[in-house]
Amino acid sequence: MSAYASMEKTELAKELAKLESYYENYKSQGLSLNMARGKPGSAQLDISNEMFYSITPETAFKTADCPDCRNYGGLEGIIEARQLFGDILGVEAKNVMVGGNSSLNMMFDTIACMMETSWGKQEKLKFLCPAPGYDRHFGITQYFGIEMITIPMTAAGPDMDMIEKLVNEDSTVKGIWCVPKYSNPQGITYSDETVKRFAALKPAAKDFRIMWDNAYIIHDISDTPDTLLNIFDELKKTGNEDMVFEFCSTSKITFPGAGVAALAASENNLAILKKRYQYQTIGYDKLNMLRHVKYFGDFKGVLAHMQKHKAVLQPRFDMVTDTLEKELAGLGIASWTKPNGGYFVSVDVMDGCAKRVVELCRNAGVVLTGAGATFPYGKDPKDSNIRVAPTYPPIEELETAMNVFCICVKIAALEQLTR
Repeated sequence: MSAYASMEKTELAKELAKLESYYENYKSQGLSLNMARGKPGSAQLDISNEMFYSITPETAFKTADCPDCRNYGGLEGIIEARQLFGDILGVEAKNVMVGGNSSLNMMFDTIACMMETSWGKQEKLKFLCPAPGYDRHFGITQYFGIEMITIPMTAAGPDMDMIEKLVNEDSTVKGIWCVPKYSNPQGITYSDETVKRFAALKPAAKDFRIMWDNAYIIHDISDTPDTLLNIFDELKKTGNEDMVFEFCSTSKITFPGAGVAALAASENNLAILKKRYQYQTIGYDKLNMLRHVKYFGDFKGVLAHMQKHKAVLQPRFDMVTDTLEKELAGLGIASWTKPNGGYFVSVDVMDGCAKRVVELCRNAGVVLTGAGATFPYGKDPKDSNIRVAPTYPPIEELETAMNVFCICVKIAALEQLTR
């Protein structure tokens, strides 16, 4: 089929009528399919079930720095868990703090801590937000009343020219959100040059902080995975060790509702956080930390576990991108990413069509992330970006959902072209 832009309006109208009949057929089926959020599916959750048997009274509840993990204490987390996360993040265990089950919670607490100790004493605060990006990052920033500035994404990461100018010249710019490997939703991994430029920033604000959310650091789904330069190695070269808070969790490695989260930071930054945490908690769930350590053994065990996830996810992502290629390529109405890891495929439809696509899908029983969610304040200036999450539905339902999605993309485009 030729590109829609080259077709006469009468041809476009015929094509629209045909697609609308397909669409009505799907609507009549009473579908209830969800591709809204990056939730692991049941097949992924089942991978970690044996973890429940990893600690018993016979295996003991004692660790190198905790006489009994069933009791109070251990603000920073057990040393074995700190070492395991240190290996994942490429930092020393002394620079790691292990928390509860949510890295998002640790990010919120970190922003809250900076508001209490520094930022909140200043009248004007700004935060840089690479977009398309993670809606919950933007939600935290908005909750604290911090002005958000959209930073365009490129194939190498966020626009560093824009970032350097804003950070180095404006003292009201206090931070930036980053998902440096397999970014949410585009699946972009920051280039070596981008990481080095981040490490070499010269902020006008001495309390400027980079929120380095490395949620997908080991979430490869391709046989040719991306590699990411270690930000802390680069920070040592520039003397900017205090500039970064790095986060990760096992939420998409074991159980989203019962994983373990961690952050890495300089000793100075950890000291600031611990002043707040000591009043907030006596210690997080050490039994869950121990359960994870016993189950994985070491970093090699974690990587072996991730191969099982890859076996589940790779066919799903292939199905999504293959369907997009088959149904939409050459029509001139959409483009999409083909990531080597992470949890999403980012689709850009014709300008002005994203909300309509999401509406059409919803009416046919297919739930997507809301249009605009990947931008600060929920406002996509082009109304074009849609985040597709292939992980949660059973694979047979995913195929149906993608067929519906592609029909809706075509209908929305044709509606616009035939006006």
